[in-house]
Amino acid sequence: MNAHGEIQTAEVELLDSLTRGNEARVQELLHPEFVEIGRSGRRWTRAEIIDSLGREDQRPAPETDEWEFADLAPNIILVTYRLRAGTRQSRHSSVWDMSAGQARLRYHQGTVIPLEFQ
Repeated sequence: MNAHGEIQTAEVELLDSLTRGNEARVQELLHPEFVEIGRSGRRWTRAEIIDSLGREDQRPAPETDEWEFADLAPNIILVTYRLRAGTRQSRHSSVWDMSAGQARLRYHQGTVIPLEFQ
């Protein structure tokens, strides 16, 4: 599997409730310097995200499409995609680091798509 395929697989895995509830797996996927900017604009640290995901209720996995990949530097890849969960849609961007020989998420941001733009 190429780097883009590995990253897409890991990104989708992080959307799954079983993975989100597995602290050890989430720690493997999130880079030690991981940061997230949430839909509200709040900045989340790695520790806060790991704790929050571990307390989530089970939910159906959302659908994703419109995947795009941009190689920003050696081993650093920007990913964008659209997510659909029920009637909600959002656009997501992530920066993945492949320098350790595996996909590790360094940055993530999600933005809700208002109904008039869906």
